[in-house]
Amino acid sequence: MKKIGIVGGVGWRSTVDYYSEICCRSEDLHFAANDQGAPYIPEISIESLNLSTAISYLGNENDEESWCQFDEYHRKALERLEASGAEVALIASNTPHHRFREIVRGIRMPVVNIFEAAARESVRTGAHHVLILGTALTMASARLRDEFARVRVHAAGPADESARTATTALIAELQRGRFEGAASRLGAIARDSIERQFPGDAAVCLACTELPLAFSESKTRSVFAYDGLSYINTTAVHVNAVIRLAAQDSRTS
Repeated sequence: MKKIGIVGGVGWRSTVDYYSEICCRSEDLHFAANDQGAPYIPEISIESLNLSTAISYLGNENDEESWCQFDEYHRKALERLEASGAEVALIASNTPHHRFREIVRGIRMPVVNIFEAAARESVRTGAHHVLILGTALTMASARLRDEFARVRVHAAGPADESARTATTALIAELQRGRFEGAASRLGAIARDSIERQFPGDAAVCLACTELPLAFSESKTRSVFAYDGLSYINTTAVHVNAVIRLAAQDSRTS
């Protein structure tokens, strides 16, 4: 497998899960192939960014120039990963993918797009409607909705402002390690939004890498059910995609 680069730190708890899951799934591949000896774990470099700095650089949708610092902050991290020898990479956060095209401009190594991976997973699971839960920017992101639309899946964030506010408040608590009751609160937001917005059943896309932390027993699964709702876990989907890419590259090089 190729060396993997992770742009993390936004936030750090989910970055820990990215690292551990890449290692665990690499071990699984080793044992599934009946390989002998110590399992092969890919080399990994992590560029851990400052959450406060990243948030301060968020731009305005009506002003392209306002995103320059945000884009550059993440692009420089990818450049440092390239310099460390990383051959494939990911950004361990959904929000920067709203600016994915701009951030990866000039980066030579492949970078896995979490929006694309989530949309493909929704097709695999047979979902036709998807509720997007995440940061305010991600829930409103036309680019994320477009990725789902390309695979003929209707996706949208909560239409109700109180649901969006409750989601972002919950993300802030999860970033601080406050997990108690988070799953039921998230489920209530999702259920109410689905009933208001969708004609039938809809899957819930956890489009923030902190949100899977609410589900301690399922946070490593790409798709899971909880209290009658189906969830797509973008963190696990993202990890699977980078593992496939790193392994595929090594076989074809």
